Amino acid sequence: MRTHAVLLPAIFTMISTAAEPPKTGTVERIRVHGRSLEGNLSGDSPDRDVSVYLPRTYKTDTRRRYPVVYMLHGFTDDDAKWFGAVKHWIEFPSVVDRALAHPDNREMIFVMPNAFTRFQGSMYSSSVTTGDWETYVAKELVAYIDGHYRTIPDVGGRGIAGHSMGGFGALRIGIRHPEVFSGIYALSPCCLNQSVAPRPPGPAANAETITDADGIAKADFMTKATLASAAAWSPNPENPPFFLDLPWQNGEFQPAIAAKWAANSPLTMVDQLIPNLKRLRAIAFDAGEADAGIAASIKSLDRILTAYKVPHTFEIYTGNHTDHIAERIEIKMIPFFSKNLPQAAR
Repeated sequence: MRTHAVLLPAIFTMISTAAEPPKTGTVERIRVHGRSLEGNLSGDSPDRDVSVYLPRTYKTDTRRRYPVVYMLHGFTDDDAKWFGAVKHWIEFPSVVDRALAHPDNREMIFVMPNAFTRFQGSMYSSSVTTGDWETYVAKELVAYIDGHYRTIPDVGGRGIAGHSMGGFGALRIGIRHPEVFSGIYALSPCCLNQSVAPRPPGPAANAETITDADGIAKADFMTKATLASAAAWSPNPENPPFFLDLPWQNGEFQPAIAAKWAANSPLTMVDQLIPNLKRLRAIAFDAGEADAGIAASIKSLDRILTAYKVPHTFEIYTGNHTDHIAERIEIKMIPFFSKNLPQAAR
């Protein structure tokens, strides 16, 4: 279901003339219904806001078709923050404008769904509690975008990328759906190794004390992340009010729940999905060296892919979890997709 498109403020609006294409792209914010999100036990709407970046020639070269990169935001973020409607640490359309101004980069469409949920993030997973976000992104959103925009509507014309929780989502969804996406770029991907400690680490111990939405809103980051992870990976339709099970109950470790979390870890599932990985045209991931836990996990992923002779690009750079992400998107991620997705077609 498509509702009317709403153009974001004029900073992203193309200034065009008949003789000369505009200098920047445009952004539309639309709403895309997800049947796979209907009836989720969290009560989140299945009608999701989606921000779409259209390159500068899209409105003037009306016979042209473009590759699409599905870009997934991180935990506690949303598409409005990334696309500049709310002041944030990144202004994604401006980053794309700068990158696409380089003559070596090809024009493409970028699509970002709003995955902010009751728990402040969907983990882009499949759960009766939060909804089937994997199907929503890989099937329903792709079908909608292909049906309403001039895309290159085949696997070769699609990539998937993301930051933090979005990097996890890009790896999870991209590896499991090589029939939909041909390339993956994961920026500082979280949660690659969901090994749960026998005792809750620090603030995560507070998760069991949260009983309502106000408690989630006021909780520290790690408590929120623990609840969001449980909602995504250990849902329980018979355990209100949040319909989830935590890996610790009354201070006691729950091995069966921990196993569910581990089963959703890319480092756990990767050995079974090597054939899928080898079907992908290109894979890349990176992290800042100061982002120690994530840097360690992508080093492990690099070792596994290297052992299986799966072609990929991997880098640890000087930085932390967010300080160089805009730069990495501009000088690494967009050139990566420009090289590995097909040229715009007519």
